[in-house]
Amino acid sequence: MDLGYFISYLIEFIASKMDLANLLGLIGAIFYVASMTLRTMIPLRIAAIISNILFMGYGLLAKALPTFIMYAVLLPINVFRLYQIQQLVKRVKVASQGDLDMEWLKPFMTKKNFRKGDVLFHKGDVANAMYFTVTGKFLVKEFGVELPPGRVMGELGFLAPDNKRTATVECIEDGQVLFIIYDKVRELYFQDPDFGFYFLKLTSERLLQNIARLEGEVEVCKSRIRELEAAANAARAT
Repeated sequence: MDLGYFISYLIEFIASKMDLANLLGLIGAIFYVASMTLRTMIPLRIAAIISNILFMGYGLLAKALPTFIMYAVLLPINVFRLYQIQQLVKRVKVASQGDLDMEWLKPFMTKKNFRKGDVLFHKGDVANAMYFTVTGKFLVKEFGVELPPGRVMGELGFLAPDNKRTATVECIEDGQVLFIIYDKVRELYFQDPDFGFYFLKLTSERLLQNIARLEGEVEVCKSRIRELEAAANAARAT
């Protein structure tokens, strides 16, 4: 049997069987294969839903009850999964565009009171928790930055390779903080995309603030050097 004869026979066979039921089944099979090859979840689920509907039509017209029932069961499952993915995308979009208000994290945190002079942690200490200031004031000693109520601190230790504190924080006015251990932070990070995006934005903003602060200090040093050089040049000129 040569190739031309085989192709001709195959075309005649397909044409002889191509009623509406088989046409729906064929198109459904194409969408099913497509759903297996797609890498992104939303197009995959849409292709699966179309495939389910077409196979249901095939099962109904061909009077193939098992086929109809199987895809009738798969259809609502794929529709629900598509809904879940769309909701997840919306939550991620809201989280990535939202502000850095961490008030909603309070139910997962534990209260702790500090008095003036207490040190929450020292630079170089092993970090194991993140803090949220409720009342009082706290000082980041290395940078001379005061933290009023409503600020998050200690989050960079979670990302540090050795989990070491990057600065010392001291209580300068009696106050209360909420804290959450890093194990719980890690659990929330992987379970809740909202928290994951908020945490990434929070740490990114803190790093950018630190960079801006360092750049400001460098400019101050450069300005001081220029003043000293000008003074030295003036002294030599006289």
